[in-house]
This record gives sequence, C-alpha cells and structure tokens, in this order.
Amino acid sequence: MTPAVRLFLAGDVMLGRGIDQILPHPNDPILYESYVTSAADYVELAERDAGQIPCPVSFEYVWGDLLGDLETRACDLRVINLETAITTSDRPAPKGINYRMHPKNAPVLSAAGIDACILANNHVMDWGRGGLVETLQVLDNAAIGHAGAGHGRDEAAAPLTLDAPGKPRVLVLAYGARSSGVPSDWAAGSMTPGLNLLPQTVDATVAQTCDSLKPVRRSGDIVIVSLHWGGNWGYGIDPGDRALAHALIDTGNADIVYGHSSHHPKAVEVHNGKMILYGCGDLINDYEGIGGHEKYRGDLALAYVADLGPDGSLQTLALVPYRIRAFRLQQATAEATAWIAGVMDRECKVFGGRVTASSDRELRLTWDSASSAA
Repeated sequence: MTPAVRLFLAGDVMLGRGIDQILPHPNDPILYESYVTSAADYVELAERDAGQIPCPVSFEYVWGDLLGDLETRACDLRVINLETAITTSDRPAPKGINYRMHPKNAPVLSAAGIDACILANNHVMDWGRGGLVETLQVLDNAAIGHAGAGHGRDEAAAPLTLDAPGKPRVLVLAYGARSSGVPSDWAAGSMTPGLNLLPQTVDATVAQTCDSLKPVRRSGDIVIVSLHWGGNWGYGIDPGDRALAHALIDTGNADIVYGHSSHHPKAVEVHNGKMILYGCGDLINDYEGIGGHEKYRGDLALAYVADLGPDGSLQTLALVPYRIRAFRLQQATAEATAWIAGVMDRECKVFGGRVTASSDRELRLTWDSASSAA
C-alpha cells in the first residue's frame, strides 16, 4: 500500500552544551549549573567513555548513520523536538540547567534536512525571552518551520503548515505541559514572546486545538498535535495523559499525538487507527559518561518513520534504533536492538500492540485493529 505521506519524527534533540562545543562555532562554554561550570566538561566526560572526539566536527557529524537511513527511506517530512535555544544571549533563566547553541551552528539542522522544530518545551527559553526571539529569527532565516512558540500568544498557538510535493498538507500544533518542567510564566502573552502552554483540562485543550485549526484546516490535511509532557524517567502512562491523547483524536481532529520529554522511548498506542507516541525519548544529547538511570539505557535512541494513509490513519511504523556514541548516532548493535525491541514490545503490549525486530535491525509495530478502537 502506497502511503499518502511518510514522516520522520523524533524526540528531544539537544544541541547545546557539549554538542555546541564540538561544532564549528561554539558559544562561550560558561555554565550556571550547580556542579559543572563549563560546557567543555561534558565533552571531556564523553571522551572518557568513547575516546577523543574530533573538533570541530562537520555539521553532519552528530546525525551519523541516521542521515543515510533517512535518504534510503525517502521521508517526505522531518520533524524533531528542538530542546535548545539558538542564541548568543548571556542571560540565563534561573533554572539550574540552560541549553544554548550558537546561531552560526544552525546549519546542523539543515544538514539533516529538518523541516520543522517543535519549540514548546522546557528548554527553548533557557536564555530568556530574548533568547527565544533570536531562536525564532534563526529558524526563519534558515527556512525551518517551528511550532509551539512565538512573538505572542496567537503565533505560539498557531498551527504550522508543512508541504511536500504531491502530498497532503501536514498541520502541526505544539503544547508544552507544566508536568515536563515548563514554567508557567513562559506562556506567551498577547504581545509577549513565549510558549503555547498546555491548558489545565482535557476539554480546554481540545477546544483550543479545534479553534486553532479551524481557520486553516482543509479537507485531506493531516494533523499532528505535539505534547511535551511528563517526567524524564519511567515507563508508566498517566491515565490523564491517555485520556487527553484519546480526546485529541476522537474530537480534536488529531491524526497523530506526538509526545516527548522522557529521556527514553515509551509506549506507542494505535487508537481508532491513529498513532499516539507517549514518549519518543532523546535522539541527540550530551549525557555520555553521566551515571544514573542505567536500567533505561539512555544511550539508545529511536527514530520513528510512520506511513500514513489519506485519512491520517497509521499504515506502518518503523522504529529505527541507534546508539549515541561520541555525540554521534551509530547503528545499534544486534544486542541493543534486541534489548530495546523487548522493552518496546512489553510497553506496547499493554495497549494492544506488539514490537518485533526485523533482520535489518529495524523494529516494526503491529497492532490489533479491533483493540485499537477500545
């Protein structure tokens, strides 16, 4: 069956701190963290684990084996959650951890052909409203779409329209939830830059989603609702989050609920034929060499390649595993692939899905269409 559109979706992409330091145009490495005062220390930690990292690296470097895989799979659109401000601002938000990438390093996004960045998350305003405004400008200059933040409330809440030749339009809305650590005062005002903060109730979220889509949605459009929600660790799915995801599909016109924030992949559910990603996990970060939470194997990442039908229903979902090594995505080993396949199968089985590893080290989701309507 020929898909109407093929999407590449990924969770958190953190290009600041140590990643920024190995790129051609690093920011001042000064940090304002409790224990680490220089971003160069994160490079040193990674090198202790993986060996020397060439510096500076090319803009393609961090994407590693993912780039060839995306070309082979001929994805129509590529969307990530960008969990980094793109700014030279030296005024950090008082929150303890602040991610930024130098604007001259923005070509790292173009190197991967990224079409859109989700900005409604708990790090894009790490360098204040000025840092957010600079981030918006850099992305606009690079012709990379963005959703979930803006110069004011209307822009932050507005859907982003993505076009691929001969394909249905894809509309993307993005919300940042307080449960992921988004401060309430990061919400955009009528004329104040900020994020599209997730409303407090399911009904309010569905109503806002419908209102935002109404002026732009056409017959045949595919709608993605992005949610940056929940904590960093743990596989459990909050019943309230599941109720929200179902409501967005059933009455909010969503074809995909695209969740992220967890540092590791979480369950995938197919509800009434539509895909819910409860947590995509990190795709790129600088956490190598940092201890803790080893049971989740945070060095493993998944790329999600989804084929959708003309009505937005999920036809196939491939989950492509990678290992983050020396700040670069490498094809996962057979052992790592089997491990993450087992975890994803265990978690998806709760919602009527099964995950198996194929011979080419790719994971595939299958699901019972009858149970998906439950």
